[in-house]
Amino acid sequence: MELSNLRPAAGSTKNDFRRGRGHGSGNGKTAGFGHKGQKARSGRPRAGFEGGQMPLYRRLPKRGFNNYNSKDIVTVSLARINDKFDDGAVVDVQALLDAKLIDHVGDGVKILSGDKGNEKLDLQKKFTVKANKFSASAKEKIENAGGTAEVIEK
Repeated sequence: MELSNLRPAAGSTKNDFRRGRGHGSGNGKTAGFGHKGQKARSGRPRAGFEGGQMPLYRRLPKRGFNNYNSKDIVTVSLARINDKFDDGAVVDVQALLDAKLIDHVGDGVKILSGDKGNEKLDLQKKFTVKANKFSASAKEKIENAGGTAEVIEK
């Protein structure tokens, strides 16, 4: 390590500085606003203002609905767990990530029964499954096969 390589810790410095505090500050007089013009005045137009032209955010059509209260629940079917894991395995969120059955955790993981249409899944292996949520039929199938379904908190 050399003095020329030293850097402040990440996040410890700010780029904000007091504007308009004289020439010695490096940003005195016009305080970074340049000379005259609309953008140098107080009450200058808000971000996205296009001088009276219809702004871009109003020209583009509105599409859909984003519910900010919705949760990102990742689902996994028992059929996929049955195919990937051996009898007696402990299947938790980390095991599902490692087996690439899920690619992220989001706001929780829910185990579904894994029935495909009219074809019912007959679970033969015993699993200890730890997830945030279970469908009623998935919990019943795990327990009927001799395994346990444990609800973990997020």
